Parts: sequence; structure tokens; C-alpha cells
Amino acid sequence: MVTPFSQDGAVDYEVAERLADHLVNQGSDGLVVCGTTGESPTLTWDEEYQLFKTVKQAVAGRAQVIAGTGSNSTQEAIEATRKASHLGLDGALQVVPYYNKPPQEGLYQHFSQIAQAVPDLPLMLYNIPGRTGCNLAVETISRLAQISNIVAIKEASGSLDQVSQIRYHTPSEFLIYSGDDSLTLPILAVGGCGVVSVASHLVGEAIQRMIQAYETGQAQLATQIHLHLLPLFKALFITTNPVPVKVALGLQGWQVGAVRLPLCQPDDAVKATLAEVLHQVSDLGAGAIAQG
Repeated sequence: MVTPFSQDGAVDYEVAERLADHLVNQGSDGLVVCGTTGESPTLTWDEEYQLFKTVKQAVAGRAQVIAGTGSNSTQEAIEATRKASHLGLDGALQVVPYYNKPPQEGLYQHFSQIAQAVPDLPLMLYNIPGRTGCNLAVETISRLAQISNIVAIKEASGSLDQVSQIRYHTPSEFLIYSGDDSLTLPILAVGGCGVVSVASHLVGEAIQRMIQAYETGQAQLATQIHLHLLPLFKALFITTNPVPVKVALGLQGWQVGAVRLPLCQPDDAVKATLAEVLHQVSDLGAGAIAQG
């Protein structure tokens, strides 16, 4: 979920509350708050904590709320996760420590100590080497999956082979979520269960339908929906996320504000591309997909 900002750059909790309600009504089973798309690197811990409370109140048990409390400091991650756990949230997203580039044993100890500190809170690992500079190896994931409250991974390495290897080396109850909208359907085919999505801000019902179609044996329909949405999936990454999705939400009338520095607003060409793709996705084929 994006973090809305007012014109003066402050977090707009009122818009966050409305947006959270909207996302649940549009097909999202859960909301990750203060993740990458939520601009967590430029939020203070106090802002994040208030966002957790705001979103939990907004969804009122209708969807899971997952707190992005990861850090490249193990102690900071423990403290933030402990504080979030007191709110009665449904889980926490734990990103691979960035910049430090720890060895695999250091990664194992980082996540296992967080899990030990909050034994009753389910944790989702978050592997995104393109941002962190460090890949969480399959062998390390396999070890971590043996810890009772490490229950899932958001896998954004871009490697279907890695996803296949994770599925092979972890128990069936360990959940694998795609971290890339464009890879959701392929990841479902190798044992994934869903997606932590950016595009769901705009086409949540269609993504939900695609996943349900695949799970009910309607692979052709799932592929049709995937291909229909593919231009949007790609357009949302023509510059750094969450810049495009915030622009796209603005085009749909949401006052989510700009991004915080060092991110910045895109040029007019990016805005024009997003407007064209949004029109294309909404114009192409809701009827054709419905008949599929």
C-alpha cells in the first residue's frame, strides 16, 4: 500500500484510511503497510506505527494487515516488530538487510532473532536483491522455513528457478508470494499462492480473479487476464516504484500526494504513458474477460 502525503509532505492518515478501505473492497485479502511501495525508507518509526494503527482500524478485520518492520539493523527490526505486534496485527514483513551485504549465516541469524523476539507473530521474509544488494539463498530460506512463525516469503528476485527451488526445499505450508505483478501467474504455476502487489491499487479485482481462475483450473482464463494486465504491470515500473503508481492513483482521482525525496516526480512523458495504459486496460476487455 502506498503512503499518502499531504501537500506539505506530512503523512495523510485520513487518505490512508480511505485508501485501505478501498483496496479491501477492490479484492485485496491483505495490506502490507510501510513496505517498498509505502516508502518505508523515508518514514519515521512513529509515522509507521501510526499508519499501522490507522490501517488496522480502517479494515476492521476484513483483511489481514502486515507491518513492514524490517531494517538493516537487527536490533531496530526487533524493536519495531515488537511494538507493531502489540497492535494485534496479522504479521510483519521482514526485508533482507540492505547495504550491509551480510553473509548467509548473518541473514539466518538476523531473521531467526526477530522471529524469536516475537514468537506469536507470523513473519514474511522479503527477498529483493535488486534493492538490497544481497540475495537470500534457497538454502537459507529452507533453514528459516523450519522456524514456526516464519511462514511465508515475498520473492522478488525475478528468478522462476529460485522460486521452484524454494518450493522444492520448503514444506508445503510455507507460503510463497510473488513480489512482481508480472510474474504472479508463472509463480502460481511453480507453487506460489499469490502476490504482494503494486498494480492492485488500480486493478485489484482483476488480479484476484486471475488468481482464482488459476486455482480453479481455468488456466486459459488466468492467462487471458494476465496478458490483458501485462502492459500496466510493466508501466508501473518505467521508473522507480512507487513513483508510477502514485501518479496513476492521482489520474484516478486519489489525492495521495507526491513521493518523498530522494524519490521525485516523473516527467510528463511518464504521466502520458500511464494515462494511455490505464485507458487501454480499462477499455480493452472487461467484457471479453468476463466471457472467457
